[in-house]
Amino acid sequence: MVGHNGLKIRMMLAGSILFGFYAAIAGLVFLAFGTGTTVLLAVALGSLVFVGFQYKFGKWMALRSVGAEDMPEGRGYDQIHRSVEQLSADMDIEKPRLMVAEMGVPNAFAVGRKGAGVVVVSQEITQLLGHDELEGVLAHELAHIKNRDVVMMVIGQSIASLVGIVVQFAYFFTGEQNIATFFIGSILGNVAQMIVTVFVMAISRYREYVADEDAATYTNNPDAMARALEKISAGAQGKEMRGEETVNALCIFGSDDSFFQKILSTHPPTEERISRLRSMSAY
Repeated sequence: MVGHNGLKIRMMLAGSILFGFYAAIAGLVFLAFGTGTTVLLAVALGSLVFVGFQYKFGKWMALRSVGAEDMPEGRGYDQIHRSVEQLSADMDIEKPRLMVAEMGVPNAFAVGRKGAGVVVVSQEITQLLGHDELEGVLAHELAHIKNRDVVMMVIGQSIASLVGIVVQFAYFFTGEQNIATFFIGSILGNVAQMIVTVFVMAISRYREYVADEDAATYTNNPDAMARALEKISAGAQGKEMRGEETVNALCIFGSDDSFFQKILSTHPPTEERISRLRSMSAY
């Protein structure tokens, strides 16, 4: 049994801060439209519907964006199914739905929650990695489902979008309603969304370290996980991933190399992840 107090504390803290952003949204709406019971109920119901829609739509869109299809038991995938069955039993979670897709790069990602999880692997990764390396990747994705951090990411990104939308329209409706006001509101909305996103991405990077550690522990093979990351990183060089904008934050490997990588990247540096896994191998 693997426990991660660090992740639990961070997720509790993240939940509290995200609730704070949510409360700020309600405050802005009240300032703009009043404080009656009808407004309160509208804010609460509207927010729940928005987040619920984002969760369901985000899951559907992630699978659709890469053209994921159910992984058959045959056609060379039997070993993957058996590995996931065993790892799921070891982690005390239900075996998730397995899907396969042609992503253009070797990669994998998980969506959903315990009891309703989906793990997608690319055709490219099944051809690139050895069995022990692929097993490490599968364990990594199952760890995300077990740790419930996929749900936290979806909720966090939904609230970031909600904050941006509310700030934009609150500014517009409380000021002079003209093009200049709308333009300034759009800028303020994007800035507000960026602030929340920076916080969510920090949680995203930490959860990758945790999933790496879980994968190494449950497979008892940190070196295989390190080799998998090396091969995936090399195999992705110079290639464009299908559906990258939609699923990048969910994948085992992120290719973000922009100017703002340190604060907006969904993944920590691959070299650092490999170094940590090598350190586990040493012990």
